[in-house]
Amino acid sequence: MKAYLAILRIGDYRLLWSALVLNLLGDGATYAALAWLTLEEAGAAGLGVLGVCLTLPVILGGAIVGPLLDRFSRRKLFIYDSVFRGFVVGLIPLLAFTDALHVWHLYVVALVYGLLKIIPLAGTPAVLPELVPEDKLQAASGLESTAMGAANVIGPALGALMITAWGAPNVLILDAATYLLFAFLISRIKAPLARPEQTAPAGDKNARPGWGPVFRLITRDRFLLVLTLSFGAFNVSAGALVVALPWLAKFEFHSGPGVLGLMLAVMAIGELVGSLVSGAVQTSEKQMLRIGVLQLLSGAVLFLLVPTALPWILLGLVLNGILSAPMTVLGGVVRMTRVPNEMRGRAMTLMRTVMAGSLPAGSALGGFLLSGSHYTTLIFVVAALAAAPGVLTVVLFRNMPFRLGVTAADDQRAKSSSDPDTVPSAS
Repeated sequence: MKAYLAILRIGDYRLLWSALVLNLLGDGATYAALAWLTLEEAGAAGLGVLGVCLTLPVILGGAIVGPLLDRFSRRKLFIYDSVFRGFVVGLIPLLAFTDALHVWHLYVVALVYGLLKIIPLAGTPAVLPELVPEDKLQAASGLESTAMGAANVIGPALGALMITAWGAPNVLILDAATYLLFAFLISRIKAPLARPEQTAPAGDKNARPGWGPVFRLITRDRFLLVLTLSFGAFNVSAGALVVALPWLAKFEFHSGPGVLGLMLAVMAIGELVGSLVSGAVQTSEKQMLRIGVLQLLSGAVLFLLVPTALPWILLGLVLNGILSAPMTVLGGVVRMTRVPNEMRGRAMTLMRTVMAGSLPAGSALGGFLLSGSHYTTLIFVVAALAAAPGVLTVVLFRNMPFRLGVTAADDQRAKSSSDPDTVPSAS
């Protein structure tokens, strides 16, 4: 807890974290309000369309937003995004009060949200090293992960309560206000949050704009490549669980939303505990080894879901949450440290888009296997996908230390300078 108290004393970080918490809680409440309005306007089929509108544009948004985070002031992008999305969300209650609301309006708001969601999602870790000393990055990453986990639980529940008390349109008015408050808090941060300065030498391929330098960075740096691929595989298993848990509640336990809510809440509580604990731990030279062990164990505990007994399933889910959340926290430190600032926006966007894009693949896999009632097969596949990359990470990094402040570019320059065949270029 001391680590968190220490980092919250940093004024700029406190402003960013407070803004992020408000933004995430508002997003959760907005999802509940949009879902309720869509259900009233278009029924269950409309909910499916809304879900696609909320998630699919994230991939396109990543392709567009990543370069923007490295070419323009990150402060201005945060503020412009928040003001614009606040305006778009605020249109829904205005249309509702004038009896002009149609279901396609809800889909448009969801599309805008999905398209621009990556700005705070990738922009936050991109600016953290500018606000926080390197030795406190793990605590900062832990608090970010905790905020996300808490918002996933509290936001929709808070939204549901407010819908009951005030009606869905009024919830969206409050969320529009949180967007404006987010922009105000970001404007109060003293750090520049400006366009990143280029540190690569002139003529270096890494100094070029676009995605090419980022692809080269990630594919040539073992730390970043293994993290991206292993977390992507883990998210395939997470996407499958999104389908498996409702299936269990309905067809195995013959119950309603209550049991499903219990399973989701137990997993979320586990993730919160894991995030809080891992953020308070010091960064280690064995950072990648820790990540590998955590991924191996978090995949292995999913085998507890094989017997379709609720106590075993709840135990497996809470352990999976406790073990998997620290992977995100520890991995965030590696990514923030290994990526140079001038590429951090694109790199964070690419890696988070890959990981988010893996969830639908897992859901499709889960739907395919469960349509034939192959639940046990699904759990074996899910556990293997989650655990196997952990084994690979342990093997690759058992003797490879992680060093704070050393980027992939630093490693490459050190390798080049130690190569006797390297000829210095003329300046």
